[in-house]
Amino acid sequence: MRILVCISHVPDTTSKITFNSDHTEFNQSGVQFIINPYDEIALSRAVELVEGTDGTVTVINVGDASTEPTIRKALAAGATDAVRIDAAPRDAWFVAKQIAQYASEQSFDLILTGRESIDFNGSQVAALVGELLNIPSVSIVKKFDIQDRDITIEREIEGGKEVLSTQLPVILGTAEGVAEPRIPNMRGIMSARTKPLQVLPAVDVPTLSTISKYESPAPRGQVAMVDDVEQLVNLLHTKAKVL
Repeated sequence: MRILVCISHVPDTTSKITFNSDHTEFNQSGVQFIINPYDEIALSRAVELVEGTDGTVTVINVGDASTEPTIRKALAAGATDAVRIDAAPRDAWFVAKQIAQYASEQSFDLILTGRESIDFNGSQVAALVGELLNIPSVSIVKKFDIQDRDITIEREIEGGKEVLSTQLPVILGTAEGVAEPRIPNMRGIMSARTKPLQVLPAVDVPTLSTISKYESPAPRGQVAMVDDVEQLVNLLHTKAKVL
C-alpha cells in the first residue's frame, strides 16, 4: 500500500501570536513550529498500516525551506520519504491544488490529512483534494479499517456517529481516536537525516481570495465574584445585559 500524508507546519499552541504593524501578516519571530497535531494522528495511522509490509508512507508539505525541520520530524516518526512543494501556503485552495497535482502523477492507495490545521482551522483541504482527484473524501474521521480494497469509515456527526463504506483510493481528514501520535526514537531521528526529501516547484494557481487583515481576540474581562443568586441576577441584568 502506498499512502500519502499531508502535513502542515503550524505554530506551537504555547506560542504567543502577534502580527505586523498593519495586521496583514503573521509575525514568525520567536515562534516555535510543530507538525499540525491532527496531521500527526494521520501520520501515526499511516505508519501503523504499513508496518511489517512493503508499503510506503510519503509525507507532503507546501512551504518554503523553513518547514524542512518539521518535515524531518515526520520522517523521524516513521515516514518513508517526503516531498516539499516550494511555495508559501497562501490558502487552502492553493495547497489543495499543489497536493492534487503531485498525487495525480503518482499511484497512492490512500491519502490522509488532519481534520483541520490548528492555525487557520479551515477543514477544507481534504474535500478540495478529493474533488480535484475525483475520489471520495471523508472528514472528521474517528476510525477506519481496510480489508483488501474496501474501507469502512466511522466519522463524527452532530449527536452521534456515521459509518460509511467505500473503496480505495480515498482521502480522509482524521480526528482524535484514529491513532496516538508517535514520539520518534533515537533510531528514527538518526535515519530521518538520510531519508529522501524531494523539493518540487509549485504549479500556477489563480488567486481566488486574499486575507485583508488579522485581528487578535479581545482580552478577557475581569472576573466578578458573587455571593448569592440575587446579586448574580442583578449583574446579568445591569452589566451583562443578557436578562
